[in-house]
Amino acid sequence: MGKSEQQFSTKGAYVTGGAEFTRDTNYIEDRIVRDPEAVKQLPAPPQSSIGSLGYGLSDGAEAWPVEPGRYRLVAANACPWANRTVIVRRLLGLEDVISLGRPGPVHDVRSWTFDLDEGGVDPILGTERLQENYFTRFPGYPRGITVPAIVDIPTGGVVTNDYPQITLDFSTEWREYHREGAPNLLPESTLDDMWPVIKRVFTEVNNGVYRCGFAGSQDAYETAYARLWEAFDWLEERLSKHRYLMGATITEADVRLFTTLARFDPVYHGHFKTNRNKLAEMENLWGYARDLFQTPGFGDTIDFVQIKQHYYITHEDVNPTQIVPSGPDLGNWLDPHDRERLGGSPFGDGTAPGPVSEHERIAAGHNPLYPLLSD
Repeated sequence: MGKSEQQFSTKGAYVTGGAEFTRDTNYIEDRIVRDPEAVKQLPAPPQSSIGSLGYGLSDGAEAWPVEPGRYRLVAANACPWANRTVIVRRLLGLEDVISLGRPGPVHDVRSWTFDLDEGGVDPILGTERLQENYFTRFPGYPRGITVPAIVDIPTGGVVTNDYPQITLDFSTEWREYHREGAPNLLPESTLDDMWPVIKRVFTEVNNGVYRCGFAGSQDAYETAYARLWEAFDWLEERLSKHRYLMGATITEADVRLFTTLARFDPVYHGHFKTNRNKLAEMENLWGYARDLFQTPGFGDTIDFVQIKQHYYITHEDVNPTQIVPSGPDLGNWLDPHDRERLGGSPFGDGTAPGPVSEHERIAAGHNPLYPLLSD
């Protein structure tokens, strides 16, 4: 094996010795919008790790036009940030206007590959690695090859990987193509209160589990651990009074929290050492998580097998043996949640999305909603 082959056989390093984990939040900030010229006239957004509404383009960013069928969302089942975009796309009914490409769960330092597709090639993009689509637009792109990424199908070049903004733009810029009965995930009546919740969920929970798992010292880990559980206790109290984070219906805030909760007991509790207790031992958070899981558009996007494979195999410096644990038993995600006692309904005046299309369905046995067929 040559030196270059050795380099690309490793999954990469995630822990910096002695240091606190800091996420690189510099993304390709181009946007896909219904009126590019109008968006160019708006003021630039403030720097934000959670996205923004009502602003134009960041310095150097481009505006791309909303066009059904033009773009492909590349979103690995394993990744929580990508999972958000798949959930919102499904809730809003955008499946027929934005296609979905799914890399496999395990990647090397060059990142995501389409190894689950026939011939190891994405059937629409014709590429083996998402890296090729980044390099088509930005030769030698120096940052991480991340998912989710939206690719312009005609050119094969990546448009954006700015995941906090992608879901916001799905709700606002693609509204003309939402399904009938699509929920309003950004209700104006709760927006002012939602932003601080989303910010805390991102910094302390979504990113907090990584801060624990990739801590480079005992002190960094213990600080991260304390912050994470302070936030979980805040959520547990909040969800004792409201069925969903912002009240009676699901919002963008719930989507952003759910993808971390779905991975907590299978991965973060052990692999990232966030083990004060399991999610299943927190009455309100666990009931809330099951409520969402059993809501169409949420649980039917979760692939527990790929999730576990990604973390336990890819993070070689955290799990050198790359052994994927057999547990935990995940059938309890279908247990009654009793959250109806708090009132409200997930879609408010809207309706649930229809069944998942056959070609996007999670594999049998990878999710308790899709059990293995008996012989």
